[in-house]
Amino acid sequence: MSNAFELDISSINLTDEQFFQICLNNSDLKFERTCSGILIIMPPRDSITGNKNSDLNYQLTAWNKKYKLGKSFDSSTGFKLPNGAERSPDASWVKMERWDA
Repeated sequence: MSNAFELDISSINLTDEQFFQICLNNSDLKFERTCSGILIIMPPRDSITGNKNSDLNYQLTAWNKKYKLGKSFDSSTGFKLPNGAERSPDASWVKMERWDA
């Protein structure tokens, strides 16, 4: 993970609520958490990456509006993965059946 700051807080065993509170209390930072409890603080993206991500989100959202098969999300959305990690991908899409579940 390039340019990200990783902090091993696995010995603290943050609850989901505590992790959420850290994110709320530091809304100017972008946090992710690995399945082993390492807290990742993501730096702001440069303008080239931001432009590419913007285009990717536009295309994903336009495709989703056309076919209406699910929901699309930007990089500010965090997802709890099956392995326990909490990540915020640059762009994401969730099938409607899964979203409704």
